[in-house]
Amino acid sequence: MKKRILSMLLAFAILPAAFSLTASAQQDAAKEPEVSAKAAILIDADSGAVLFAKNETEKLPMASTTKIMTALLTLEAAAVHDPVVTITDEMVRVEGSSMGIMPGNKIALSGLAEGMLMVSGNDAANAAAIAVAGSTQEFVKRMNSRAREMGLKNTSFVTPSGLDADGHYSTAEDMAVLGAQALKNEKFAAIVSRKEINVQFVNPVQTIRYGNHNRLLSLYPDCIGIKTGFTKKAGRCLVSAAERDGVRLVAVTLRDPNDWDDHIKLFEYGFSERIPFEPDTGKVRLSVPVAGGVKDSVAVTAGRADEVSIRAGDEEKIKCVTELPRFVYAPVREGELVGSLRYTLNGKTIAEAPLTAAENVQNPPPRKSLFQRIRDRIGSLFR
Repeated sequence: MKKRILSMLLAFAILPAAFSLTASAQQDAAKEPEVSAKAAILIDADSGAVLFAKNETEKLPMASTTKIMTALLTLEAAAVHDPVVTITDEMVRVEGSSMGIMPGNKIALSGLAEGMLMVSGNDAANAAAIAVAGSTQEFVKRMNSRAREMGLKNTSFVTPSGLDADGHYSTAEDMAVLGAQALKNEKFAAIVSRKEINVQFVNPVQTIRYGNHNRLLSLYPDCIGIKTGFTKKAGRCLVSAAERDGVRLVAVTLRDPNDWDDHIKLFEYGFSERIPFEPDTGKVRLSVPVAGGVKDSVAVTAGRADEVSIRAGDEEKIKCVTELPRFVYAPVREGELVGSLRYTLNGKTIAEAPLTAAENVQNPPPRKSLFQRIRDRIGSLFR
């Protein structure tokens, strides 16, 4: 990943602040942090476990963090077909932050996603919405539909850009779920983790370098995204993510004047609370009865379970539940799925591993009829 080019003055201004924030945050990692946000949450991105929460279900405006959903839908559309978009007057008829596109410009749809994620371009969000759905209103319907699919029960989108509007709101809890889901899109994750990016224009033929508005990428080494936001009504909003030793966390603050510092404190607290856990399935040896086979049972082996993160000290609370049928019918093919291992913590499944047949078990040869047995018997008398 390319390093952002900064002037010496800016570099010396930022670095001491970064070290100061990080050192302060690390000292307080062991105790639950205090944050200045109106609402905040910290979750484990893989399990969804809530590690810290403050007014997490309060409905608040979320400014340009809205563009997480806008960019996700845009990138999903671009993955199927990444057309060159001709920018129109309607697309750029929007106030606020901009990536600087002009009517007549031509740019790939994915380039608009890059513009809205890097520099929070409202023009890019509007242009993408119209290009994908024909109008911003129709695109907003798709945003709300996807929100319902994700289980975001307290979120309502009115604009694709995040500009203030009546009925445009979310919660820290919902935005954390959205951020975690968006990071599963590899293209989205690659963009938000970069400090700068080169965006290609088709008309005029040019490349423009955009720097990421998310300063946390420079302030906190483990940061991998996601999106900043600000309006007078919403205040400073930030959805961020960090990853360390296989543990991925997502933090959200809404209306937070000290968001950079607060997110570092949240992450340090979270990483002190979580450890990676990968079930050891390599030594699992099981079997299941076989009906109608040449053998009475078939050996079963376990596949790999995904690594998850758990709260430190919970290792002894994890239970392994074997799910196998009472029997299987022959024929059984090697590698055939026959069951699963479920690893649970406090009654909730945190990891699963497939159980598959380790060998083939065939049906026995068909039994001969009475006539065939008599014929074989008579034939043997003359041999």
